[in-house]
Amino acid sequence: MAEPMRARPKPTPETQHFWDGTKAGELRLQRCDSCAHVYFPPRPFCPSCASRKVSIFKASGKGTLYSYVINHRPAAPGFTPPYAIAVVALEEGPRMMSNITGCPQTPVALELDMPLEVTFEPLDAQITLPLFRPAKG
Repeated sequence: MAEPMRARPKPTPETQHFWDGTKAGELRLQRCDSCAHVYFPPRPFCPSCASRKVSIFKASGKGTLYSYVINHRPAAPGFTPPYAIAVVALEEGPRMMSNITGCPQTPVALELDMPLEVTFEPLDAQITLPLFRPAKG
């Protein structure tokens, strides 16, 4: 029997640029042209000043581990416990929920404020997920 698949995000017109970016190996964010606020998740207006004059740009893909929880129960299809559900503080300012990969899923290995970098995992032909791993170097 096939292993259950991870839930698949459904791109919308407001988020399509983000998913096109992940497929291309880029983490794309939005910046308000009126107040310069950088934000995530994608939306057609600035959450700071409500301006609809926003630009899309390629982010650095760097961040730090802001917070996390380690799930030990097999609650979600497509995940093998233990796995970290993390909040990553991106270098550009916004925070993003993701998963941590490339290291043990333990409190010893997952140190708050540790430097992270984005990595991309294709889910299928249309969706590539942004995950984070400990930064090299």
